[in-house]
Amino acid sequence: MSNIIEYKNYIGSVEYSNEDKCFFGKLEMIDDLVTFEATNVEELESNFKQSVDDYINTCAELERAPQKAYKGVFNVRIDPDLHRKIYKKALKERISLNAFIGKTLSERVAE
Repeated sequence: MSNIIEYKNYIGSVEYSNEDKCFFGKLEMIDDLVTFEATNVEELESNFKQSVDDYINTCAELERAPQKAYKGVFNVRIDPDLHRKIYKKALKERISLNAFIGKTLSERVAE
């Protein structure tokens, strides 16, 4: 069972409450709190999609852009020695550090 669902480039977490006998989740990677819940999988998927659509529509009514789950920017904290090695490797390949990391991550997720 997957613990995430996706719709319109938004990711929702999926959890189960044994105490309440229901599935629940929220949109991930945005600052706004958007939640959904259901008692079965089909209802969960439907309620998730409805929550995403409601979020987008509410943002439009408020005349503000909905947050995007992926901005293409993230910070990574690594050991300074690893940072140096990565930068050195990027220089040898005559590409920027960002290009090197993007290339490396693309290769890794393609595996």
